[in-house]
Amino acid sequence: MSCVVKVGAVFPQLEIGAEPAEIARYVRELERMRFDHMVIYDHVLGAHPDRPGGWTGPYTHESLFHEPFVLYGYLAAITTRLELATAVIILPQRQTALVAKQAAEVDILTKGRFRLGVGIGWNEVEYEALNEDVRTRGRRIEEQIVLMRRLWTEPVVDFSGRWHRISRAGLNPLPVQRPIPIWMGGGYKSNLSSTERAAGIVDPALKRIAKLADGWFTHIQPGDEGAQGIARFRELVREAGRDPNAVGLEGRVNAFRVPAEQWPREIEWWRRMDATHIELNTMGAKYRSIDEHLEALRRFAEMVLGTLGP
Repeated sequence: MSCVVKVGAVFPQLEIGAEPAEIARYVRELERMRFDHMVIYDHVLGAHPDRPGGWTGPYTHESLFHEPFVLYGYLAAITTRLELATAVIILPQRQTALVAKQAAEVDILTKGRFRLGVGIGWNEVEYEALNEDVRTRGRRIEEQIVLMRRLWTEPVVDFSGRWHRISRAGLNPLPVQRPIPIWMGGGYKSNLSSTERAAGIVDPALKRIAKLADGWFTHIQPGDEGAQGIARFRELVREAGRDPNAVGLEGRVNAFRVPAEQWPREIEWWRRMDATHIELNTMGAKYRSIDEHLEALRRFAEMVLGTLGP
């Protein structure tokens, strides 16, 4: 059983606002409280509910989202040990070589304190606006990951794929980490029938993560079903010819869903699952100020890491 896990915080960007000084204060407090890392979500555009075709997504044009790469360039200068992670960049709606360049730059500015989480997303409005095909996103992300790892490790790349062509070109400077760790987000499909499971049918997203990722940002909830999902994931990792112990697992505790008195129980469950990382998401918990977000995170860090020093 894993005894030591890394503790993280989800950047509360829906609620933190756009004042740089407040953002800086929040991140400095995470470092002071001995957090290992911070993760940030990615959305480029928010849709207006009164648009052609309607809108039922969880975010709208009124939802505030900071751009991860630009924000992390800023935070690189005011942090010294905090790992900065994306959870996740919607990779197929972005240009692959540009993402590789931006990620390399953040990795350089943080001196190797960057983890790139990627996923395929769901927001067709963004895909349309960014001139990418939402229908091919699952297949394209696999080629994107292969290409980015080559761009981070080879000074000159020749690449000819289904969606990408690079003719003797490369990034300069290359990142500190070669390659930068690529984690993937995606859920376990628990609604497959017993017949489908017996036939070997699996969630294609889970299979993709098991084959390609250095780690999994999971949305699984503690319980028997969650344990089944993690066991299935590790089985898929082995089927891909990889060591499950070498693939990270990050669990999330959502403060809006789980009251603070139950956090220790959830933390212990993730420890039993051999999670390598555990994060607290404070968004949506109706905290009235950033100080209340930070107080919740302080309590969480104490639960995971032990009593904090002065």
